[in-house]
Amino acid sequence: MVDAAPHHRFTYAEYLAREQETGLRHEWLDGAIYAMSGGTPEHARLISITSHVLQLLVDPRRCRVFSSDLKIRVPATGLATYPDVSVVCGPLVLDDEDPNAVTNPTVLVEVLSRSTEAYDRGEKWAHYRKLPGLQAYLLVDQ
Repeated sequence: MVDAAPHHRFTYAEYLAREQETGLRHEWLDGAIYAMSGGTPEHARLISITSHVLQLLVDPRRCRVFSSDLKIRVPATGLATYPDVSVVCGPLVLDDEDPNAVTNPTVLVEVLSRSTEAYDRGEKWAHYRKLPGLQAYLLVDQ
């Protein structure tokens, strides 16, 4: 996440409208919108491998593996973000404000990069820990 102070505070509804208008994914927290940076080829490869391995490990009758297109919302803190890979076991629980955001992931995966590692290990993990059904947080180091 970029450390620069935002110039404007956006409501969650404004954030959702902006995502819909632009078709771009952003992270939202406390009124600030953060652009999601593009990854390297190695980052993309590791996401693909991790997703494939998880697909082989989970019970497909109970659990589903999702790409980084699935938005996760942490109701306790308000964070809305797109992990690299998510696993949800059982029915999807959607956020009250955002019908495209899931609030009950079982496993979340982030592929680390130099620009995101400290955030993924620190602040983002602090948010994810507040998800009651989260059983595992996997960090993949390039």
